[in-house]
Amino acid sequence: MDEQIQRPLRVAQLIATRANDPARGPAVFMHPDDARSRLLNEGELAWVYGPRRHELATVIIDQEMKKGDVVLRDVAGASPSEIVRVIKPDLDRRGRPPAYA
Repeated sequence: MDEQIQRPLRVAQLIATRANDPARGPAVFMHPDDARSRLLNEGELAWVYGPRRHELATVIIDQEMKKGDVVLRDVAGASPSEIVRVIKPDLDRRGRPPAYA
């Protein structure tokens, strides 16, 4: 299961917005099957791990996307044709000590 969730994706396109653009901010556009295999829903935040850095981006599901490809909007640290990983954040465990029975 972990291999399916962690499977790398290819950056098909980068979109850089300007200050006056109505749709702005970090986003990752992906095929519904790719999102489903990562347990991601439309509008959720996901970590986008690129070769130089990682950041949180809003997931946008797009039927027109080719399976295995993503389009990144306002995400620094990735270039077209590079490989990225899109991972659902584990917000339940962050900052909490392990629970012992």
